[in-house]
Formats: sequence, C-alpha cells, structure tokens
Amino acid sequence: MKRPYLIALAVLVVVLAAAFLWAWQTSPRLVDIATVQRGPLVQHFEEEGRTQLPRRWVVSAPLAGTLQRIDLLQGDTVSAGQVVAVIEPMHGALLDAANRARLLAEQQAAEASMQAAGQRLTAANADADLASRDVQRMRTLGAGGVVSVAALDETEARVARARAAAAAARAEQQAAGQQRDALAALLKGQGQGGGERIELRAPVDGVVLHRYQESTVPVQAGQSLLEIGDLDELQVMVQALSQQAIGLHPGSAARILRWGGDQPLPARVLRIEPGAFTKVSALGVEEQRTLVWLRITAPRAQWAALGDGFRVEVQFEVARRDDVLQVASSALFREGRRWMVFRVAGGRARRVEVTPGMQGDGAVEILAGLKAGDRVVAYPDDRLVDGQRVRALESSP
Repeated sequence: MKRPYLIALAVLVVVLAAAFLWAWQTSPRLVDIATVQRGPLVQHFEEEGRTQLPRRWVVSAPLAGTLQRIDLLQGDTVSAGQVVAVIEPMHGALLDAANRARLLAEQQAAEASMQAAGQRLTAANADADLASRDVQRMRTLGAGGVVSVAALDETEARVARARAAAAAARAEQQAAGQQRDALAALLKGQGQGGGERIELRAPVDGVVLHRYQESTVPVQAGQSLLEIGDLDELQVMVQALSQQAIGLHPGSAARILRWGGDQPLPARVLRIEPGAFTKVSALGVEEQRTLVWLRITAPRAQWAALGDGFRVEVQFEVARRDDVLQVASSALFREGRRWMVFRVAGGRARRVEVTPGMQGDGAVEILAGLKAGDRVVAYPDDRLVDGQRVRALESSP
C-alpha cells in the first residue's frame, strides 16, 4: 500500500512541475518597447562653466595719501568720467621733540655753512680783484722790459686760482642755502597736507565689481581701490576636455543650462584656446583640459541677473543631422564585439545584430540591421532569451 502511494505522489510532482514550466515558457514577458524611427539627431556633451568678463578695469591710487570714504557699493552703475574716489596727498610726518631738535640744529649748521661760504666768496673775490690789478700793472711794465714773462704768467695764474676759489665758495653758499631751505620746509610742513585733492574717475561705463577699500584710510601708490566692468560683455568660460574640444570650432552652437533662469540660454563658441593644462578630477584622475569661451546670444534682458563669476552648466552641440534612422540607446547591448538588439515580431523577441553610428541625446543612429517602424525591447536584460514571448508594457518613441 505504501509503495503505490509514493509512486502516485512522484507522478503528481512531475506533472505539476511540467505544467509550471510550460506555463512559464508560454506566458509572455512584459517589456518596454521602443520604436525605430527617422528624425533629427544631435550629438552633444555638457560641462560646468563660469561667467567671466574678458576685460575689467582696476582703479588704483596714483600716489600715497588718504583715501576719502567710497560710497559706491558693488553692483552700482558708473559712467565713464564719473568721480569714483578722492585721495588727499599724504600729510607731512609729525616730528617728536628729539627729531625736531636735531633738524633745528642741522638748519642752524646749514645757516652757518652758508655764512662761512659767503665769507670765503668775499675773500676770493678780493683776491681775484687784487690779482687782476697786478696783472694790468705788470703788463704795462712788461712792455718796457721791466717785468719778466714768468712773473706775468705767475700773476695771471693767481687771478685764475682766485676766480676758481670764488666760484667754489659761491657753489658752497648755494648748497648750504638749499639745505637750510629744505630743513625749514620740513619743519614747517610737519602734519600739513601735501597738495590738492586727487579725483579718480571711472574709465568706462559699467558696474562696480569689487570695492577693495571703503572707509577713510591711508593708501599707497598703486594700491587697488575699485574694480569696474561692463556686464554687457559677459562671457562664459568652460574648462573642456581636450578630446571633446577637438569637435568644437568658433561659431559652434551651445546652450546655457541650470543658470538660475526658467529657460536655457542660446550661446555660441567664441574661441578655443590652443594650450591645454592638466587638471585632477574629483576621482583623482589626471585630465587634459583647455579653455573654451562662449558668448550668450539671447537678449541681455533675459539674463540680466547673471554676474561675474557665476556658476552655469553648458551643453555643447558637436554634430547635428536632420534625418537619421535611430533608436533608444538603452535598446543596444554588447555580445562580444557585436552590438545587438531584441527586435519584437510576432509576439516574440528575436536577437538582431545592428551597426550603430552617431551617438545622440538618449538615442543612437542605426546604420544597418533595422528599419523604420521596427519595434525593439527598450531595456533588455540577461534573463531575456532569443525567441521568448513578450508583450509590450508601455510604448515609447
């Protein structure tokens, strides 16, 4: 009794398993379907960028002095020629008692030196006059043969020496006088202003980008005070991978994405710099990148809120074709070196080899293997086999 029961139970299990396997094999699998169609295909890539002015003007202090308070704020509009800063020339230094006493003593010494030089000048002039009269007498006597030629030459040399001594005394008197006047001016000008105020004017029409100084403070010659730029000339700078920049050229179309506005902004490539540089990515990979500059072609009113140094994302258009046979990129999978898709026909998925072409935004060009109107599995996985029954879960273009 026990053995027939076990045999019957085994037969029942086999029958149930066979029924389950048959049901599994014959029931269609639900899959997403994509349709092969013709249409425009655009190839592009995206990179992060920054807005940047190609030219900016820095207003600097032309001389050392005291800067008056700058009331302009960053973002304020200025016109060419408008006064943007005022500098009072540096005041004379205040002297302590010891330095003042030293300068007074030097001034008195310079006065004494000038007086001494004046006395030497008087003596030298007197010697020169006396020697000149002696020369006149000796020339008269020399005509009668009373005075020798050597004596006359000696007297004339004495006149030259006296005149040279007078010139040297005169120069020493002038130097001492100048030193005295300089010390007097230094003593008189301590703590006083050095001249009229200097007004600094905006070189161009634009806005204030940066204000480096605000309050009334001493400044040195060449110190930066304000930075001014014209936001109408704003450009976008992108550090693009060199192998991607190869596909760009001046005039290439682009779009400014995720800049803060509701709609993307159209742009055009202005120039691609020929020199690349190495940059380490966030993953630690060394990359060769180059600078790509773009100009926004949308009206200024649409992106008036953009300023210098703002972060944006740029989508570059590398290639565009208007009539291309294409399918969703997700439908393709690799099988060795071949590209395959599952084409749906007669309710079954059939493996088909295809030749892909240009890669676009979520789509890929099909050069061979499919035709317009074919339906393929949009997201094939490793459980899908050739000839398996399928049923569309959701149609997508």
